Amino acid sequence: MSGADTQKGQADDPYAPLIVTAELPLDLFSWATQLRTDYFPPERNHLKAHVTLFHALPHFCRDEAGDALARLAGENGPVPARLESVMNLGRGTALRIESRAMLDLREELAARFHGLLTQQDMQTPRLHITVQNKVKLAEAIALQAQLSASLIPRDFAFRGLELHRYLGGPWAFIKRWRFRG
Repeated sequence: MSGADTQKGQADDPYAPLIVTAELPLDLFSWATQLRTDYFPPERNHLKAHVTLFHALPHFCRDEAGDALARLAGENGPVPARLESVMNLGRGTALRIESRAMLDLREELAARFHGLLTQQDMQTPRLHITVQNKVKLAEAIALQAQLSASLIPRDFAFRGLELHRYLGGPWAFIKRWRFRG
């Protein structure tokens, strides 16, 4: 289960930036992917549900990133998290996720890649799953109200870490490392 769909031909671009995501449990992944299918503008919906930890590691860090992700996955069990609430993205909607443990793992990775991170990746992220983006404000407000009325906060655990290549919209899945246990 990957948050990205591989595009043949482009997946071999060795200079594409790298994206690191946290792997969702199957039930949450499936539900959030269905929300994306239902509410994300179809012409821009190239991805399945995902939680982005880093948006653009340099392409030349692929081996080092893989080693770091493998080590973290091997040293940690599934990472506890909580689906907390609906998040307002302005002209979009997301599902807010709280996970101090995942942010701690991400901070360890950020320290390892210090000096190579983009301005965006130097900031501590607000963990979330985007289900709608770049729509009319009224459309976003309506979905936020609908989801807020039915969303039940719940605990879950991230299953692993994934590495992808950014291909100008679509992503190409590279590899997944599952947490121990």
